[in-house]
Amino acid sequence: MQAHRLPARHGVLWLVAGFRLFRTNPPLLTALTLGYFFAVLVVNLLPLVGPFLLTLGLPSLTLVVANGCREIEAVGALRPGALFHGLREHRKALLQLGGLNLLASLVLLLALVLSGLESVDLVQPDPEQLMRLALLMLVLAIPLLLAFWFAPMLTGWEGVTPMKSVFFSIVATVRNWRVFAVYGLAVGTIGVALPGLLIVLASLVSSAVAGGLAMFLRMAMMLVLAPVLMASVYLSYRDVFVRDA
Repeated sequence: MQAHRLPARHGVLWLVAGFRLFRTNPPLLTALTLGYFFAVLVVNLLPLVGPFLLTLGLPSLTLVVANGCREIEAVGALRPGALFHGLREHRKALLQLGGLNLLASLVLLLALVLSGLESVDLVQPDPEQLMRLALLMLVLAIPLLLAFWFAPMLTGWEGVTPMKSVFFSIVATVRNWRVFAVYGLAVGTIGVALPGLLIVLASLVSSAVAGGLAMFLRMAMMLVLAPVLMASVYLSYRDVFVRDA
């Protein structure tokens, strides 16, 4: 697999293209996104085994949404059986990829415990201690996220073995670290900084206005921003690996 090295501005272009894809069929992409989050919630609520099953199944869930995005881009709708493309052919490999994800997540959890997670007082937390813990979680979680960013599509669509798909995903994200940095900044600006600023400004008018705006922004993030982000993951894969196809 050849991963293209892209200009940093593509981090913003992925979001722009994601919004364009969303506009092609808003109900379908929103339904796919909400279905993804609903599946995550339901599986995670299963006693004892839920978090483990969820981690094992995340690559397959990601591939289902990516299949939907590819269908929307290709024909603007969903053809029968299209959501499960690659799942039947590579179900064993996708499960193995989920196993790698589970192993990496357990290593991350172990690192958090060794760093003093158990010493955090959740009843009367120390703000400085919580800030350090949050930064540590971010530092540890980002490499894990990027290692599996492209892996489900590489395994499900290209038939790449799980270990190689993780390796190629790491190589691709490292080669395009500037793009991902811009992407992260853009997502943070749109999803956190800008809404926060708007709510602060609205609170200067009245608490009722601020409350109404906050509710509207939550709905917008759930029904628009979340589907756009899902689409941007698919589009980043297409841009990095099959841009010239």
